[in-house]
Amino acid sequence: MKKQILSTSAIALGVAMAAPASAQEWNLDWGGFANTNVGISSIDRNAANEALFPGVDNDGVNIFTNSEIIFSPSVTLDNGMTFGFNVQMEALNGGGGTDGIDESYVTISSDTLGRIDLGSENSAGYRSMVAAPQVGSMPINSRSTSAFVPVTGSGGFRQAALSSYTEVGGNNDVQRITYFTPSFNGLTLGVSYAPSNAGNASNNAPVDFNSAANITDIFDVGVSYSQSFNGVDIDLGGRWGTGDSNLAGVSDPETWGLGAAISVSGFTFGVGYAENDNGAVGGVGDQEGLSVGVAYDIAGPWTVGLEGYFGEVDNGAGVDSSDYDVIKLAASRSLGAGVSWDVYYFNQETTNGNTGGKIEGDVVATAINLSF
Repeated sequence: MKKQILSTSAIALGVAMAAPASAQEWNLDWGGFANTNVGISSIDRNAANEALFPGVDNDGVNIFTNSEIIFSPSVTLDNGMTFGFNVQMEALNGGGGTDGIDESYVTISSDTLGRIDLGSENSAGYRSMVAAPQVGSMPINSRSTSAFVPVTGSGGFRQAALSSYTEVGGNNDVQRITYFTPSFNGLTLGVSYAPSNAGNASNNAPVDFNSAANITDIFDVGVSYSQSFNGVDIDLGGRWGTGDSNLAGVSDPETWGLGAAISVSGFTFGVGYAENDNGAVGGVGDQEGLSVGVAYDIAGPWTVGLEGYFGEVDNGAGVDSSDYDVIKLAASRSLGAGVSWDVYYFNQETTNGNTGGKIEGDVVATAINLSF
């Protein structure tokens, strides 16, 4: 399978390299977003958690900012091939690692070829998934809510206990090769290969494929379908991925997920489910998570929604599971081109099966979102 995928990518790259030169000008696009959330938190900890973290007080006003500047220059040659570059710079001190870069990759695309992405980016499986509709800029299908309510007993980033948008072993934005087919009446297939789960946009060191510390030869496949029928919009997505574990006695990790969203008469209903079978890599247990919700686009500038995420980590025989449960009620109002205002409430409860600790929090918040 590895040889077949790499051969397909090599053929596509060969076709691209054989294209004649063009006198077309580069399109030096850039944009980004800035989301600033201000909320009031009320947090309760049980005795087991208080014993581990005595005297901690997270009640009160907190501020959470998520912002990026995105550069995406591209050029379309005379033969229809488009070459581009995408680099996403975190607009916060220390964001995106030591160099502040989140994702960085080259794109090659055309109507007949499809699209190839080369570099530091999420997998085809991750990008094919569908889940509950999100209203406003605060996602609960991720760990972002921990900016207001601490998480205990969580399952790690890009894993099913916290998000249905999973990756193999929780890898994130590692160097990889991804190919998406052209859309066939709304159906798109994707496949990705990453040499290792270590490294990101700033890591150019060769991979040690025998390293016991890493997952190597990571493959992901994804499928998505988007179509409209008589005023009904349907979006479907699915993914599967696996990698090689080099630890003796530890099985290869896998992840899979399915999702669907249906929009009709202003309503959007969505659901997504994912699992991570981690094979005990790094001592992280198997995980599952469910995203479910509904949104309604009110005639005019308002959208409202109710969304829930329910995740679980299997800590092994004789040990209670660790859980992540959050419900959010939100409303968002468009104020103009690229500007919106959110108000929302969420309740979050996490438990740590290993320690018996529990943290529950209620948050009332507002946000200003800029997209440019």
